[in-house]
Amino acid sequence: MAKAYVLMGCSLGHEKSIISEIKSIENVKEVHGTLGLYDIIAKLEADSDEKITQTVTEKIRKVEKIGSTMTLMKVEGEELFKVNREKLMGSLLGKNNAQAYIVIHCDQGKEDLVLRDLNEIPEVKEADIVYGSYDLVGKIESETYKELENIITKKIRKLKFVRTTMTLTVVQEQGY
Repeated sequence: MAKAYVLMGCSLGHEKSIISEIKSIENVKEVHGTLGLYDIIAKLEADSDEKITQTVTEKIRKVEKIGSTMTLMKVEGEELFKVNREKLMGSLLGKNNAQAYIVIHCDQGKEDLVLRDLNEIPEVKEADIVYGSYDLVGKIESETYKELENIITKKIRKLKFVRTTMTLTVVQEQGY
């Protein structure tokens, strides 16, 4: 299964309409408005990298009012990040009101070790090694934004081999 994360910058005030349009595009599994360097993040999954590339170039980049995109393709290979029942429990119970995506730069060749360590943090619900301008992408969920902040600053940023991070906090707004 091919997977990618597309980070998008868009014209101010057009986030809702862009998110609505992107939701209807084939291969888009999630799309969220975010706070941070980018305005929107979308997770794509398809049968092949070619289908992901086609979706990005022929559909997403043609959405009016998107000014820029950055695509982070998942590195094919062994699934090192394991999703278990405990990791999903807060989401299933509707407790996780605070969500963010974090993109990580790490020491060269240490991506799998950082991914393994991310897997040990219960609030990290998914993570992938990617290629592009960053090394890993992870989705974090918690009950509050304060708790989310603590997870990022006191757990993730302190992991061995993590150099820098960028957080994209998911906007929890009606209509997105």
